[in-house]
Amino acid sequence: MGDGDFGRVFPNAGPVRRNCEHWGRFGSYAPRSRATVVAVMTSIANIVILTGAGISAESGIATFRGPGGLWEGHRVEDVCTPEALAADPALVHRFYDLRRAALSKVSPNAAHEALARLDREWPGALLIVTQNVDDLHERAGASRLLHMHGALKQALCAVCGERFEWYDALPPGTPCPACAAPALRPDIVFFGEIPYQMERIEAALAEADLFVSIGTSGAVYPAAGFVRMASAYGAETLELNLDRSDGSGWFDESRLGPAGQLVPQWVEQMLSRRPAR
Repeated sequence: MGDGDFGRVFPNAGPVRRNCEHWGRFGSYAPRSRATVVAVMTSIANIVILTGAGISAESGIATFRGPGGLWEGHRVEDVCTPEALAADPALVHRFYDLRRAALSKVSPNAAHEALARLDREWPGALLIVTQNVDDLHERAGASRLLHMHGALKQALCAVCGERFEWYDALPPGTPCPACAAPALRPDIVFFGEIPYQMERIEAALAEADLFVSIGTSGAVYPAAGFVRMASAYGAETLELNLDRSDGSGWFDESRLGPAGQLVPQWVEQMLSRRPAR
């Protein structure tokens, strides 16, 4: 996605802020020094956090883009597009049934627990936007949370649009509890579909003092554009990732390492500098 595409996805963001003094170290854009970002954190009140597959990988959930992949031999086009659902609904439903069932075998890790603590104790505005469809943030105790790509433990009616909590197998043709149409599907945002609550996300980014990305590839839009949007609105930006992502160069600071180590350290840092209520 180029700059023009960014403007079409986020029409209210205005021009992307590019401070000339930050150019150079990472190619097109270089982050500020760690000391600068740490100093700025003392005045932060509103935080938006984006989490991706990397935060759940340490709980044993395979990542989409990691070695071995999430799709277990299936092409993305076979299991995660509207066309796939229309062509082979049994395969698509079975794939998500297996993933839903697998959630019982994993637990939140230290990174999920740390974000839940931040959610409980942070006095300012906070929104955790997750690209993940698992329930590990909820099970850790986070409540200021938004699933932009849907959730494994929900079903969506393709006819009336109602959503329902769903914990068991969901075979094709399952009737909707609301309208009775045999049209329930996994409540997953497929490739080519619009992620959920984009207006709410943009509003939060517009008010954020700090945007933090945790465990993301920086390659899947529109989430990969959030750092640029937050920067355009004036927020500081921080990346916590196992390795450099496709978007690392857009962040004011990138810290590399396991989420289970980096996230608790960062949360402790933030809570030690929390603003007064």
